[in-house]
Amino acid sequence: MWAVMVLAVPAAAGGVAATVAWKRWVGWLCTGAVGVVLVCGVVLAAQVVNKRPILALGGSLRVDALSAFMVIVIGTVGVLATWQGVRYIDNEIASKRSSARHGTLYAVLVQGFITAMLLAVLAGNVGVMWVAVEATTVITTFLVGHRQTRGALEASWKYVIICSVGIAMAFLGTVLVYLAAQHAGAGTHATLDWTSLMSVSHRLNPGDMRLAFALIVLGYGTKVGLAPMHSWLPDAHSQSPAPVSALMSGVLLTVAFYALLRFKAIADGALGTAFPRALLVAVGLLTLLVATSLLLSQHDYKRMLAYSSMEHMGLIALGAAAGTPLAVAAVLLHIMGHGLAKGVLFLTSGEILHVEGTSDIAQVKALLVRRPALGGVFAFGLVALLGLPPFSLFISELNMLRAEVQVGLGWVALITLGCLVVVLAAMMTYARRMLFGARDDAEPVHRTPAVVTAPLIGALCACGALGVLAWPLDGLLRAAAMVVVR
Repeated sequence: MWAVMVLAVPAAAGGVAATVAWKRWVGWLCTGAVGVVLVCGVVLAAQVVNKRPILALGGSLRVDALSAFMVIVIGTVGVLATWQGVRYIDNEIASKRSSARHGTLYAVLVQGFITAMLLAVLAGNVGVMWVAVEATTVITTFLVGHRQTRGALEASWKYVIICSVGIAMAFLGTVLVYLAAQHAGAGTHATLDWTSLMSVSHRLNPGDMRLAFALIVLGYGTKVGLAPMHSWLPDAHSQSPAPVSALMSGVLLTVAFYALLRFKAIADGALGTAFPRALLVAVGLLTLLVATSLLLSQHDYKRMLAYSSMEHMGLIALGAAAGTPLAVAAVLLHIMGHGLAKGVLFLTSGEILHVEGTSDIAQVKALLVRRPALGGVFAFGLVALLGLPPFSLFISELNMLRAEVQVGLGWVALITLGCLVVVLAAMMTYARRMLFGARDDAEPVHRTPAVVTAPLIGALCACGALGVLAWPLDGLLRAAAMVVVR
């Protein structure tokens, strides 16, 4: 019942939104629907942690500790994004940059987007998972171009073309896994079922699986934002409405990475850990190095945050490459921490863009004295994102580095540390330009509405609490890691 509710509630909210012109209550209804998803995720996690998976709809939906954790991540970031989405649409309509009709379309698309991501993490069949990830591509194409500017439309075309190529490669990889499973005797009706694939993974043809996993890493890696198929990401994230950027960076990238984790578990059984590890190390290091180099010369704070998303996806790829229970648990904690921090920062950047009228770093100054609440949230969000204590990304990055050293990837950990130092220096430089400075005596101190800052402060407090306290996610993280660790 709970698994079905996770999908039915946001879909129903989207259906209600489609029947009426945009009103504030429609936006709050959508926020409430995602809040129900978060509650259902917590209930499901309590039911499956260290227990057998829950099957629903004849096995079409499968909830284990890993998928329950991802539902919690989607629900958490989704509440933040849909909460801020109400203000975004109201501002767009008030400024006459959008109409009530476009507000309705936005609400429907966001609920469809969230529903598609939830289906991707709950599907028991890897083919259905692929369909759900492809559905996110179609839906978010319209959301990326929602502002209808020249830059937004160009970004949406670039996004759909590159991601469609990537998802086609993931499809070919999935077909190869299906054929290998048939030859291994999984049975016609079970060859795309994840549980069945895991049970026969040791009998899958190694040659087929090497090619299949390489295609899957390139394909789903495109959606994750891993190099070399990453070029859509900075344009799409910088041109999207801030709540959409928060959803894309905070959860869409990691939903695609969730698919990679599922296939990595199958590949580990068929090939051992050496080949999947080498492949993930290669794309993870390349992504980290590319993101670090590009962060050195940014002039737009939304593009800066987009390249930071690439950096963090490189980090979790390297953590997954280590593949130990400690490493995967740290990867999942990093997914949650990154979702919270990046959601806060993109939503804050949307508010900065609204009040300052520019996304140019050089033109935004003295936020801490001019707009203290907004500047303070942005400052602490950057502290969290850069992995400084007490926030959870400090713990997750430390544990990923520990796991890499333990499996003989100490050289990878050293390169990672060097990149993290460079990223820290670059982003602190940008932050100094935006946050510090003197206020003009003639300019009053601007107050940011509590409806904007309160949920963002709450998310930062949650991120800090996860860095200090193992509870309440410790048991769930361990159980989720064991789902995909051989």
